[in-house]
Amino acid sequence: MRRAAVLAVDGGGSKTDVALLGRDGRLLAAVRAGGASFHPNDHGRSLSGLVAAVADAASRAGLPSGNGPIADQAAFCLAGADLPVDERRMLRALRDVGLAEQVLLRNDTFAVLRAGTDRGWGIGVVCGTGLNCAGVGRDGRTVRFPALGAISGDWGGGGDVAVAAVAAAARARDGRGPRTALEEVVTGHFGMRRPVDVVQAVYLGRIRTRALLQLAPAVLRTADAGDEAAERIVDRLSSEVVDMVRATVRRLRVARQRPDVVLGGGLARSRSARFHRGVREGVEEAAPGARVIILREPPVVGAALLGLDAIGARPAAATRARRALTDHHST
Repeated sequence: MRRAAVLAVDGGGSKTDVALLGRDGRLLAAVRAGGASFHPNDHGRSLSGLVAAVADAASRAGLPSGNGPIADQAAFCLAGADLPVDERRMLRALRDVGLAEQVLLRNDTFAVLRAGTDRGWGIGVVCGTGLNCAGVGRDGRTVRFPALGAISGDWGGGGDVAVAAVAAAARARDGRGPRTALEEVVTGHFGMRRPVDVVQAVYLGRIRTRALLQLAPAVLRTADAGDEAAERIVDRLSSEVVDMVRATVRRLRVARQRPDVVLGGGLARSRSARFHRGVREGVEEAAPGARVIILREPPVVGAALLGLDAIGARPAAATRARRALTDHHST
């Protein structure tokens, strides 16, 4: 085989998934690599990691790499594609490395949306390492958010939830806040004696971002157990999701069109009853009759489907690709 029909990539802060597919949707190879931010200060490392992951996939598929494109069409759905300036920088770099004849670049929210619904329009939310949202109207118009953190008014995702939990534990222990089970949850998670020990370890860089992110699911479980401080954190998280969805609904003018709202990412896949109840109630208020879909399939499915859409593949190819990638990532 000279090259694949589609190169699909879904990349976020915690992982990068790469898949190579035939025109019929057959999975040729799939690999998972480390996360990539594609932030301007981390662009080179992110690009190098992506290229290495693609080369690994090509090798597993038995495709030659380094001597021209390995796919006819690439669909990159990457967390760093937030602003037009980001997209121009990233698209130029992705074209320059020559991995595919044609290159499609989207934010990773679009992978979630495409994987979660076949309507061709709706709202996609990523609630994982961070929080972001994008919408596509029935007329093809899109709505996006900068999703650059506090500077663009954003809060949410695993990082913010974990930091809020550490702060609540610290305030509880030193008397500034009410006592909370998060004191034991936070210290136990990191194997430390006092919340201030955790604070110091984060400050000195002894607890890295990835380790901090792993605290977030425990915060959601603590909220479901009835701890008030944890409940406030989780309620804020669900409110932030709803705020993004509500703004998207209003800007796309789809409040009466019963849009699909697809939630993807690690926290979105959690079993937290409180979080999901808050999201569903808020979405129902913003768009009565909207369908909230929790994406259980890997978002790289969405990137693969976008790539197959771009080459005009038959519907059967999309079905085959969805099944193959879901099976691959469930093993």
